[in-house]
Amino acid sequence: MGGPDFTDGYYWSRDGLRLHYRDYTGRADRPPVLCLPGLTRNVRDFEGLAGRLAPGRRVICVSLRGRGESAYAKDPLAYVPLTYLQDLEVLIRELGLARAVAVGTSLGGILTLMLAATHPGLLAGAVLNDLGPAIEPAGLARIKTYVGKGGNWPTWMHAARDVAAANADVYPDYSTEDWLRMAKQLCRLTPKGRVVWDYDARIAEPFRLPNAEAGVDLWPALDALAGVPTLSLRGALSDILSAETQAAMARRLPSLRAVEVPRVGHAPTLEEPDAAAAIDELLERTDA
Repeated sequence: MGGPDFTDGYYWSRDGLRLHYRDYTGRADRPPVLCLPGLTRNVRDFEGLAGRLAPGRRVICVSLRGRGESAYAKDPLAYVPLTYLQDLEVLIRELGLARAVAVGTSLGGILTLMLAATHPGLLAGAVLNDLGPAIEPAGLARIKTYVGKGGNWPTWMHAARDVAAANADVYPDYSTEDWLRMAKQLCRLTPKGRVVWDYDARIAEPFRLPNAEAGVDLWPALDALAGVPTLSLRGALSDILSAETQAAMARRLPSLRAVEVPRVGHAPTLEEPDAAAAIDELLERTDA
């Protein structure tokens, strides 16, 4: 089944890495949607969303350094949000994006908040997908158990079974077909025919640094979205974004709409009916 047209785009980071994005053709009279993925993810995460939105609007999907077709960093300590932000700034400048709607999943949500704080006026709207200024320690600990661990399988079905075993609590209603699709988003095929993770295992190294959890205070960054149409999506089973944090976000930011996606953990795929309807409503607000 064919999807909407897109081109593969490449650009160079400040430290000389060739980075990849997908650019889905869409109307030029609406702010484009800039999709920013989670920690181990890539442009393929947004195929469903882009397939639904384009060509009604332009959709730009990013693979951060060390993921997908984007080059791996020479120094693993470059796998930090500030460097990702600098990479995005280069892309935004090269594409001439004066206004955009950012859709950020998990780490992409952190980058959305950082864009709001550092580039006033850039965001016409924002979707924070299962990410808030406070990250639950239990969820962070879970992520640390798998990021950077090797994966190597003889077939896609073998990979899908392992992905299912690790994520059954996150997507309890998934079928074998769903797990295969997820495996093909997360993994790639090597020239020797093996299936492996499609990211640099060294993205985990910054997590091992002392005080890695300290991070930055993202509440002021949330304040930078004041007046910007904003959607907070939370998986009802999430161990990263608590219901309490989402409620605090809504109290702090009147322009934010909070939506809980049932029977999903961290993070919603953005294809669930509740998530899709909320995103459509947000885009109507930004167009208005």
